[in-house]
Amino acid sequence: MELTFSEVAKSFGDLNVIDHFNTTIRTGEIVALLGPSGCGKSTLLHMLAGLQTPSTGTLTAGGKRIEKPSPRRTLVFQEHALYPWLTLAGNVALALEFQNTPKQTAFAEAQKWLAKVELSGFEHYYPHQVSGGMRQRCALARAFIARPEVLLLDEPFGALDALTRMTLQSVLKDLIEEERPTVVLVTHDVDEALYLADRVLVFSNRPATVLREIELGHIPKTHDLSAFADIRRDVLNKLGIDTDTASAHAEETGETV
Repeated sequence: MELTFSEVAKSFGDLNVIDHFNTTIRTGEIVALLGPSGCGKSTLLHMLAGLQTPSTGTLTAGGKRIEKPSPRRTLVFQEHALYPWLTLAGNVALALEFQNTPKQTAFAEAQKWLAKVELSGFEHYYPHQVSGGMRQRCALARAFIARPEVLLLDEPFGALDALTRMTLQSVLKDLIEEERPTVVLVTHDVDEALYLADRVLVFSNRPATVLREIELGHIPKTHDLSAFADIRRDVLNKLGIDTDTASAHAEETGETV
């Protein structure tokens, strides 16, 4: 499903967050919105979800104006938002039950999707009984089970440790390749954007303007992003991060930049 922003602006009182934003996200494209905190990335995502409306301008999905939430557009938050009183299978099945799918059918489908995210055997566990990474796997299964045409991801792995985050990025990448939704990803992680996206929009501080648009295309990628080192360095510099200083600090501490 194609998504279009046309002269979109958003203000909260006197706070101007987004000003005259225009872009088209093609059907099946994966676009990452990258930029500093508070620049309006999540606001753009929430407008696509129908949770907020623009102050001026229009947003369309499939040529129709977005005015309210729709099951065709699924939003995944940084926090898993699972219901604590439901099992993992119950949480995933709920997405189909909301669409009037019979409970038995919904649970059978939920088990299949839990298997896809490597949670077989944990169907009857409750969210508090599993790790944060497993809860987020469950949230991904719940997002995909209804086969949305548009997947909106708001820092889905931001609360996870680095190793778990990389593992789940790979899981997400496989699910996207299998289901082919249109994807909009909000992230602060440059490597995550380069690994997952076909196109990256780098935003300034608010009011958000696009500093750079990077076309990556459907290039098969691994977590070894050395081929994108120049792009990564340029993006970090545009975000105000001195890569020379950061690299020197990394050499002293053993950290990666």
